[in-house]
Amino acid sequence: MAKHPTLLQHFRSFVYQNKITDFEKGLAYFTVFGGTGWDVDSSKDVASLIEEKVLRNYESLHKSMTRYTHNNPVYHKILSLIALGTEHEHDVFKQAKVGKDRGEEAIDYLENKSLLKFDLSFEQPFHEHDKKSDRLLFTLPFMRFWFAMISPNYKNIASGDFLEFKDKWKSVSENFSIVLSNQLVLEFVKEHLTKQDEKDPVVSIGTYYDKAVQLHILAKRESGKLVAGACKYANSEAKINMIEMLKQKCEKVKLEVNEYVLFSKNGFTQELKDCDEKPTLLTQKELSALLKDISKKDLLTYTNRKY
Repeated sequence: MAKHPTLLQHFRSFVYQNKITDFEKGLAYFTVFGGTGWDVDSSKDVASLIEEKVLRNYESLHKSMTRYTHNNPVYHKILSLIALGTEHEHDVFKQAKVGKDRGEEAIDYLENKSLLKFDLSFEQPFHEHDKKSDRLLFTLPFMRFWFAMISPNYKNIASGDFLEFKDKWKSVSENFSIVLSNQLVLEFVKEHLTKQDEKDPVVSIGTYYDKAVQLHILAKRESGKLVAGACKYANSEAKINMIEMLKQKCEKVKLEVNEYVLFSKNGFTQELKDCDEKPTLLTQKELSALLKDISKKDLLTYTNRKY
């Protein structure tokens, strides 16, 4: 296995190993078990597999985790905050109640252990005072799941009482995959836009953020042209205001954007399809292309214990 496989490489390996052909289904299981190398029975629902593989093996898994964290309470606090959605370094330190020096030392350690990675803003803000501290993401989905859902509820889980965990998981599970989906959308958008214009391929892609604005997608073509994008996961179709809000954000941060790309899980209204900006429109169905031509060569080898 490559020293640092990409999220897409982990995802393709996961769905091949577990014979999953539907993107949405694959993402649901990957969100919890991604990066473990475990076999999962996708005929069982995710909640049942969590109890079978994680909750009932808590003690063994906890011992494995101590190899990374050494039960350091600062590491645990930082990891849980990031896993639960506090992603920017300064906000993490503030909520963890640790100083800058101690916090940066902890982040350096967790990054070196390949638990966390930085997601730097694609472009710097126009004004230096608008800059926001760096964003942090988990490297592997299972580690995010563990520190979001297992570590904070360890007392009850360790005693065999899973009710509190199950209630909390039920309340967050529907939206828990959005962070990973956004990252996979970036992979797909780069490939899709390059196919649209192979003479001017996308050479870099990421997100943009400052203190006031966040863009899910910001990419640059070889010519220097910028592409900005947004993602929507609501159950309804995306409306015309999606492109209008995206344009306003780009103007606010003084980005000279040449084209737009929108991802909406459940499609777009006709008004948006017909708008003057002619954005590239992508839905969950298009993301199935990330599973195209998967074969044994996509299978990664994991050395950790299997459950």
